[in-house]
Amino acid sequence: MRTFSIGGIHPPGYKLSAGKPIQRAALPKQSVVLLNQQIGALAVPVVAKGDEVKTGQLIAKSGGFVSANIHAPVSGKISKIDLIPDTGGYKHKAIFIDVVDDVWVDTIDRSDVLIKDCNLDATAIVAKIAEAGIVGMGGAAFPTQVKLTPPHGKKVDVLIVNAVECEPYLTSDHQLMMEKGEEILIGTTILMKAIQAKRGVIGIENNKPDAIAHLKKLSAQYPGIEIIPLKVQYPQGGEKQLIEAIIGRQVPSGAFPIEVGAIVQNVATVFAVYEAVQKNKPLFERIITVTGKSVSRPGNYLTRIGTPLSDLMHEAGGLPEDAAKVIGGGPMMGKALVNLSVPVTKGCSGLLVLTEKETLRNEIKNCIRCTKCVRACPMGLEPYLFMTLIEHEEWGKLEKERIMDCIECGCCTYSCPSARPLLDYLKIGKSKVGEVIRTRKQ
Repeated sequence: MRTFSIGGIHPPGYKLSAGKPIQRAALPKQSVVLLNQQIGALAVPVVAKGDEVKTGQLIAKSGGFVSANIHAPVSGKISKIDLIPDTGGYKHKAIFIDVVDDVWVDTIDRSDVLIKDCNLDATAIVAKIAEAGIVGMGGAAFPTQVKLTPPHGKKVDVLIVNAVECEPYLTSDHQLMMEKGEEILIGTTILMKAIQAKRGVIGIENNKPDAIAHLKKLSAQYPGIEIIPLKVQYPQGGEKQLIEAIIGRQVPSGAFPIEVGAIVQNVATVFAVYEAVQKNKPLFERIITVTGKSVSRPGNYLTRIGTPLSDLMHEAGGLPEDAAKVIGGGPMMGKALVNLSVPVTKGCSGLLVLTEKETLRNEIKNCIRCTKCVRACPMGLEPYLFMTLIEHEEWGKLEKERIMDCIECGCCTYSCPSARPLLDYLKIGKSKVGEVIRTRKQ
């Protein structure tokens, strides 16, 4: 069974919401749409206080080459444009929409009719994706049109669809494949056409046998698309790990997938591409897994962007009494939330509630030089050394030891028998070294 060759771990799955049909979450009373929903420049508002908007209407334009359009996820009136805290507690500008009803713009095809044929050329497809404001929906939120525009001279021979969903607890991508399999395959063919790749591969870990069988059956009608089962191994959803697992090519340090002729797109992003190109539907809603061992109704919820996470928590039965921490995303790479009033964004894939017992950290002990963190690191790094260098503020040595290659997967912390907070330190180190590199380039 295929997988990547360096490091990795196998944490328990806890897929409590697996097999739960996608449910449509209720509209919020007020939608708060952050303008920093993508890596890159902030989107620039094209509406003002008092304006009335419809669902799907453009409300903020891309602020640069690496940026993305933002559309109204609801219809109503703009009450203000103001600063609010994001999931990390940092204040960012957002558009506040008081919800009146749910009137969509006329250009969106809301029918359930499957549209297979796409007559647009590659340039028009990329333009349509950019217009729809699609970003990577696996968490990184990188503007999709930028990924589809490789540098001059770089050739792509394979599109890889990331349907791994290796984070424990999360099931939104799994359920999406079960309910929208053919739309995903059409979206894959559209993306292959956009980058002029003759081969498309959808990688799925073998803990989802129903999704593998379902897409294999459907893919018989779509030439050039292959479904490849993968061994369950975290963090196989990382781009570099997935590329090696599927096509056996290793992306060099500091390089992007395009260097080995590949482009990777998350399966939810591929579905959003189908809706944008074939249905004229911008990205203003997404599926989010709400889960946790104490959550009364764990499930997969189709939720409008800008919905307060507290509303989404209510859909799943409310915040459990024994909740100690709420994570935005999965337990390995997600971030603890400051509060539940923050809104859903395009990159939000999960809402995970943990009890005090689950969040309890063991007492930190001295490093015993066991090298478990080194063996677990999927990037071939030395986390124990990084922590020491960070404690002594050796930023130059950290850069030479390739700390910027760290993908912040958490394998090192998970595997450490001394309960050392390696990932916490590595995040600090990456931030500091990143500042040094940026200063040097100025």
